[in-house]
Order: sequence, then structure tokens, then C-alpha cells
Amino acid sequence: MKQEPMAPITEEEIANYLANTPDFFERHANLLAAVQLSSPHGHRAVSLQERQAVLLREKIRALELKAADMIRHGTENSAIADKLQRWTRELLRTREARDLPAVATRAIATQFLVPQVAIKVWGVSPEHAHEPFAQGASDDVVALVSSLTRPYCGANPGLEAVQWLDDPAAAASIALIPLREGAGPQAFGLLVLASGDAQRFVSDMGTDFLERIGEFASAALSRLRP
Repeated sequence: MKQEPMAPITEEEIANYLANTPDFFERHANLLAAVQLSSPHGHRAVSLQERQAVLLREKIRALELKAADMIRHGTENSAIADKLQRWTRELLRTREARDLPAVATRAIATQFLVPQVAIKVWGVSPEHAHEPFAQGASDDVVALVSSLTRPYCGANPGLEAVQWLDDPAAAASIALIPLREGAGPQAFGLLVLASGDAQRFVSDMGTDFLERIGEFASAALSRLRP
């Protein structure tokens, strides 16, 4: 009877064997000194130990870069959180409800260094209906804002709300932050942030802090409503 030829051993099988047989190199210690590998930084041959040292240094370097990146992001987030706290404090210190829109926009421009900020609120109490912040929002804007489930960030598409800014032509990128009470679908206002830098507000940026601004502004400006 003809004997079937044995299938060749695969690299995966060899790797599994070595991984599951840690004492192999103890029994064959001479192999560790004899194995020569190509260097990742040239064409010369290096020992297994040297190659392991190189890989370990590269891994440590990658971890150091990741840690530095995490620290940088943490520092940036902490700075933004401090600014958000100072901005919120300004809202809490405002006694007259009619002064809130001006305080909110001025403090955002100051704390977050946003060149242009505008705000409109609709459905306000009769005593505030004549205020500039309560005028100028068309039905189209109201409908658009109510359709936003999160802040819009990106290029200036020429929206009507951008015309509320002092210099609409200088708004290369914008953020639109809807104002609403709780989780209600109907918005009662819009906060517009604009910058001459096209990369200041981009479509793939995180909006967590913008959402917090919207929540705090909504809570404060609800004093203007019936």
C-alpha cells in the first residue's frame, strides 16, 4: 500500500508550537545565538536578541507617543472646560433676562476667541418681543433649526442665519447650535459661531462642548420665554 506523502509543516504550525512550548529554547539554547535576522534599519544581519531589542524600543516609542497625545488632548479638554465654566458663570451672574443674549454672545467671543457670534430667540414673552434678538428669524430658519439634532459645523453654505453676523462675508466656517428646552423637538433659538479660518469649524470635529454650550444657553435663555 502506497503511503501518502506528509503535508509540509506550515509557518503557523511552527509559530503555534513555539508559542506553546516555552522550554524549547531552553533545550536548544544554541539556536538563540545562531539565529540571524535582517535588520529593519538596513541590510545587515542581527541576532535574535538585538532584533527583539529593536522591536521593544519601537513599541515603547509608540506607547510614549500615544501617552503624549492623550496628555495633550487632556490638557486641551481641561482648558476648554475651564472656559466653559467661566462662560456659564457669566450667565448665572446676569440678573436681567433681556441682557442674557448679549452676555452669552460676548462671553463666547471672549472666552473661546470666536471672531463672530450671533443669537436669535423666538417665541419670547411679550415684554421681550421688541428686542433685536427676538426679531429677524424667518419661518425657514425656525424650521431648519428644529431639524438639527446636533450642532452643525462646516463651511458657510450661505444660510440666512449667517446674515445675522456683523460681517457675513468673513465667515469661512460656522457652527450652528440649536437652542431647545430639554429633549423637545422644537427649537426656540439659534446660536451662530463663525470664523474666518475655514478649519475652525469642520464637519468631522467633535461637538461635545458645543452641545454643552447649547444646553447651558438654552437653560439660561428659557427665562425669555412665557
